Amino acid sequence: MKSTVIVTGAANGIGKAIATAYAEAGWNTVLADIDAAHGSSCASGLTDAGYSAKFMQCDVSVPDDLKVLVRETADLYGGIHALINNAGVSEFESPLELTVENWDRILNTNLRSCFLLSREAAPLMKGRHGASIINIASTRAIMSEKNSEAYAASKGGIVALTHALALSLSDLGIRVNCISPGWIKTGEYATLRDIDHEQHPSGRVGRPSDIARACLFLTDPENDFITGENLVIDGGMTRKMIYEH
Repeated sequence: MKSTVIVTGAANGIGKAIATAYAEAGWNTVLADIDAAHGSSCASGLTDAGYSAKFMQCDVSVPDDLKVLVRETADLYGGIHALINNAGVSEFESPLELTVENWDRILNTNLRSCFLLSREAAPLMKGRHGASIINIASTRAIMSEKNSEAYAASKGGIVALTHALALSLSDLGIRVNCISPGWIKTGEYATLRDIDHEQHPSGRVGRPSDIARACLFLTDPENDFITGENLVIDGGMTRKMIYEH
């Protein structure tokens, strides 16, 4: 029987790359996103290529949508082996002007959804070989630019939530890890400048496929000694000391 994965925010960017990688690796892949047009197109392209993929429209900031997503996935495929909490929004504005409504929208979409969807999926993942949850955080959990309070708080919360869930869900046989991407170019890679690449110790800006491969690594049942970790994938940028001259 094939393993089944849910990927949220799968219609575009990093989420699309993750979903594509799992489908191509032979998983039943559920692409969950609020963007029906791009999500359906991606899922259709995968099924046309012979892979097992299904789009399900879902607003992760709505708790009832998460319950439906889990129930329909289980009904369709008989269970869940992995969950990739990738969906998120970003909005940058002065903390002096940030409204309560925008704060709640960003935290509910980015952070609360990770908790609620993990809680919904966990009973259906219990005891399954290689059961694994991956939360997509950000290097903005540990470093910031101005006017990023809500986004930074949501991503920092994801890192903390990850190690808490790793302990709480260990009795169910579920591993929980997170990935903190740095600069991942989701648009046209050729538009990047030499200086963009050269500022990275790795010598290049990241691609969505870098994150997708890391997800496959972390959900591999052979890597069952890894849980509660935050894997930073940023080309070495958070290790680079920068001085003004």
